[in-house]
Amino acid sequence: MDVNDLRSGVTVLSMLVFLGIAAWAWSQRNRSRFDEAAQLPFQHDGSDGSDRSTGSGEGEAR
Repeated sequence: MDVNDLRSGVTVLSMLVFLGIAAWAWSQRNRSRFDEAAQLPFQHDGSDGSDRSTGSGEGEAR
């Protein structure tokens, strides 16, 4: 066994891990959880008391 056999084994293992992660990410079982996570940046709970839509704040030019 030489270094090229080891490199081939690592390449095959890496490809199998990648395909496993891709299959997990695209499975229907996880779809609802990923859809919910995708909407997180668009949700506003208003708990911090600031209204970012008015444009008032420290970053505004005077």
